[in-house]
Amino acid sequence: MNIAKFTFNPFQENTYLLFDETNECVIVDPGCYSKEEKKELFDFISTNNLKPVRLLLTHCHIDHILGNSSVFEKYNLTPECHTLEAPVLASVKNYAHVYGINYELSPEPNLTLDESKTIIFGNTTLTMIHVPGHSPGSICFYDEKLKILIGGDVLFKMSIGRTDLPGGDTDTLLNAIHEKIFVLPDDVTVYPGHGPETTVGFERRSNPFLNN
Repeated sequence: MNIAKFTFNPFQENTYLLFDETNECVIVDPGCYSKEEKKELFDFISTNNLKPVRLLLTHCHIDHILGNSSVFEKYNLTPECHTLEAPVLASVKNYAHVYGINYELSPEPNLTLDESKTIIFGNTTLTMIHVPGHSPGSICFYDEKLKILIGGDVLFKMSIGRTDLPGGDTDTLLNAIHEKIFVLPDDVTVYPGHGPETTVGFERRSNPFLNN
């Protein structure tokens, strides 16, 4: 599996394209907001002859879903998220103006993502890990074979996701990271929703929020 990372919008959010040798791809957390950002994402897909087959959301805070409408219009892909994220997504229209964001309303999501299922595209299979605390229905996508975790805003390099937003809870997040993420091998690479990549082992040893 190949990973292309794009950093978009005023929140500097990481959008990911995951694709393999079949050229099928999934779009994770489309944060593309400006015309230029949308063009960057769509041009990469076109130039590399990729076929988008699913639109996946780790969670539904505003910075991770600004491109939902454009991706739906371009590829007819309905956003998919955990059922607990439905109210989080619905609330975006009520606060986008506070950030000066001209929000294009997201299509209604498919509430299909949970730990009992897998994501399959091309020759790639991803398992899902529910890690609440930053947002109630935060989902991480894990490739066990390649030791890759698309982590959303759960775990960052030397930090964790904020918990002061509606539905957030610090104890829930810390416990979920210990129980769901830190049981993975040390050499699993974590691709977060903001900032640079890290590894499970490095964060287990060094993250100040998780080693008190």
